Amino acid sequence: MPTPSVHPFTFTRKQSASNKTPRQINRNLVFNLIRTRQPISRADLARVSGLQRSTISLIVEDLIRERWVLEGSTGRLPRGRRPTFLELNHQRAVIALDIHPSQITVAVTDLGGKIVAQNVVALPSDPNKAIAPIVAAIRKLMADHSEKSFDGIGISLPGRADPQLKKPIFAPNIRWSMQSIQSKIHRATGLRVEMDNVANACALSEVWFGDSDGLNDLVVVNVSEGIGTGIFSNGRLLRGANGMAGEFGHVEMEHDGHLCGCGGRGCWETVASNRAGLRYYQEISGRAAPSFAALLKLAQADDRNAIKALEKMSSCLGRGLRMIASALAPSEIIIVGDITSAWYLFGPRIEAELKQNAFSKAPKLRPSFEGNTARLRSAVALVMNQGLN
Repeated sequence: MPTPSVHPFTFTRKQSASNKTPRQINRNLVFNLIRTRQPISRADLARVSGLQRSTISLIVEDLIRERWVLEGSTGRLPRGRRPTFLELNHQRAVIALDIHPSQITVAVTDLGGKIVAQNVVALPSDPNKAIAPIVAAIRKLMADHSEKSFDGIGISLPGRADPQLKKPIFAPNIRWSMQSIQSKIHRATGLRVEMDNVANACALSEVWFGDSDGLNDLVVVNVSEGIGTGIFSNGRLLRGANGMAGEFGHVEMEHDGHLCGCGGRGCWETVASNRAGLRYYQEISGRAAPSFAALLKLAQADDRNAIKALEKMSSCLGRGLRMIASALAPSEIIIVGDITSAWYLFGPRIEAELKQNAFSKAPKLRPSFEGNTARLRSAVALVMNQGLN
């Protein structure tokens, strides 16, 4: 069932507010501390946050009244009042959608990003019939978890969405129309729907869930059927005109190279995406791998052709990251996608390419700690941080 309207959360850097900063920032700080350290007492919240106990008490009471937070067990101390521990209200949930060209994953997650349940739904070949199975899958999960109170639906898009028009405007790898997907899902479920480019969502998720501190600039590179980048700088996502900032995947890397979904040739994603890895394998071995996941398994089983294909893909990925490092000079670059499951094999090659001929110190490079679940988990950040931009 939908959750009644309450005060929203907005992103904040992980520091307490001065007297000139809105009280909302301290509220966000306390909520995030409860989320990351639960169960935690009010006294420990005051100690960790540096806020006054009276401020903590007021904020916690607000969070309890609005059902973001619940009181749980009590602790034991040698003397004095026994502390009551706080934790998130696990009855509140978010519906997460991760969209790919031929399938979607629909999941129920709690407010901490834990995936409670998920289903993979194959999309029909008829592009005019794509929306119906998505709506049906959402309704089924909501019915299966009717005891949950849903705060909204987050959608990770393999393309760009105009934040003002609230509709997809650039999705070259999707062959079915995503126009009005947000309004159609809202009408079908009654839930608020937040959507964004998957790389933007993952950048937000890296900060929301505490894997990055939010104080330093970072770029998330999502490697899938295509390549997308999300840029987080000065405490917010950088979107550019019409939400199109960060389309490094469509920068030309090879003159007269392979045709790209955007209509250009030799774009970065034509040489460094999952599709490129599959193409390299077929060129090297003379046979096709059924999927990128299968190709990774072959490489992990020491198949030399698979390793060569993924090494070539990794080299091209690193070359593109060098372009990002030179253009933006972020403190950190985070890779999201299937390739992270074999990072021990291919991460060193990607990093070596990144550091080659660097103008200055290369940014820190790491795979997303969430691996393949990062795209789903990012939907929680979209819903919880709807006031960010």
